[in-house]
Amino acid sequence: MDVPETVPAALDLAAERFAERAAVVDPVLRLTFRELREQVRELAGFLLAEGVRAGDRVALNSPNTGHWVVAALAALHVGAVLVPINTRFTAAETRDVLVRSSASALVVADAFLGRDRLRELRAQGGEPTGTPVPGLPALRTVLRIPVEGAAAPLPRCADWAEAGGRSLPADRVDEAAARVRGTDPSDLLYTSGTTGRSKGVLSAHRQALAVADAWATCGRVDEADRYLVVNPFFHSFGYKAGILVCLLRGAAIVPVPVFDTRAVLELVHRERITVLPGPPTVYQSILDDPARAEHDLSSLRLAVTGAASVPRVLVERMQRELSFDTVLTAYGLTEAVVATMCRPEDDDAVVATTCGRPTAGFELRIAGADGRPLPTGEVGEVLLRGPNTMLGYRDEPAQTRAAVDADGWLHTGDLGRVDRAGRLTITDRLKDMYVCGGFNVYPAEVEQAIARLPGVTETAVVGVPDARLGEVGKAYVVAAPGHRLTADEVLAHCHEHLANFKLPRHVEFRAALPRTPTGKVRKPDLR
Repeated sequence: MDVPETVPAALDLAAERFAERAAVVDPVLRLTFRELREQVRELAGFLLAEGVRAGDRVALNSPNTGHWVVAALAALHVGAVLVPINTRFTAAETRDVLVRSSASALVVADAFLGRDRLRELRAQGGEPTGTPVPGLPALRTVLRIPVEGAAAPLPRCADWAEAGGRSLPADRVDEAAARVRGTDPSDLLYTSGTTGRSKGVLSAHRQALAVADAWATCGRVDEADRYLVVNPFFHSFGYKAGILVCLLRGAAIVPVPVFDTRAVLELVHRERITVLPGPPTVYQSILDDPARAEHDLSSLRLAVTGAASVPRVLVERMQRELSFDTVLTAYGLTEAVVATMCRPEDDDAVVATTCGRPTAGFELRIAGADGRPLPTGEVGEVLLRGPNTMLGYRDEPAQTRAAVDADGWLHTGDLGRVDRAGRLTITDRLKDMYVCGGFNVYPAEVEQAIARLPGVTETAVVGVPDARLGEVGKAYVVAAPGHRLTADEVLAHCHEHLANFKLPRHVEFRAALPRTPTGKVRKPDLR
């Protein structure tokens, strides 16, 4: 079946095809696909009544709940550009995104994890003005989502319960949805910013849906699936490979606001979850939790994970110790969402050692420092080209030209190699590679070796200055519960498996590694 060109069209089709099937399953909001469309149209009518028009930016700052799904689809329904905001951002970081995106509307959690984000924004803005948030003149509308119960009313903002009463008629909503085109911008996602100030990545409706369709095809997702979304909706993994995948295939969205291993085990057991994608830390936590044996996880069928470095031993344990029929690894980034992915027919070794073959219409090239293609098997920068590459960075033409060259190749900043079957293996981030005594060292390779030492849960390796060798490796290690490891044991293990120039010279044990909310290790913090 053809992929719809726009998200409003995808919602209409889902309401028709999967009308009474569960669409959203959370403690507060349980909706069928028909009910989901009704709520989306009602909230879209509110946005229109508030003056939101096609091309306006609607920011969304709230955790994974059914309300997030409705709000996001409502913004897209009127042709607005969705701007998801990281819920861990400070008020200053949130204000920066609101300013840079010129958001005209903000949908925000009333309280979450003990913080009231709207009050923080208002407090930072100085003296009260006639606008919803002082210092943000472009922001005309604020709508609060009830997350941790009813909050005290605030002036110049609307609460979720009253939005429906201020909605324009359904025919006005349908007219707005019908005007949306596949080439129109659908979302503006700000990158994680682990290496500096985040950049706003623009994508179109047809691109967002095409990558979601490719992901769903590789994972064989259908209306019988129940998808536990632990990846934050503000990230492309949770939004495009989560919400949009379910919308296209009729799978139920089961959102998780905050990852907690016991809560996830309980949800899998109670809701008979079939699809559980996530970063490697999700599966590591499940495998290490002693309560795992107390929960029925037999419904699980599909796991999809990916990162610059996925420990092979973790994939092997997922295949061996959990009930998944299919474990896939994938590779993507905000600028391309999902670029390569394993297939269900791939054998365990392929899944454990590669990120699969290109998908979603992407071409793949490995390039040297001069930009020229490298032979099969050689390590170089991963370049991508295809119809689903981002439209560009908003208001940053120089950054866009630096990322996407004149021939349309997206320079990812990741290092990798391709085998004869066209399968990609990510070896590291270009910026993470360091030079020890004249030899290139890829930390991911060292991390893979350390991960096989019994008692190691997580590890991260960075290059640190050395007077004699220029740089040497330093390994940060998180030991598994109940295990006591020493630096000598780690170094001895490395000596058995790595060439001398790859050996880390320093080992430091940590209770946890610093991470972004999407699960990436913050290596600049470790450096």
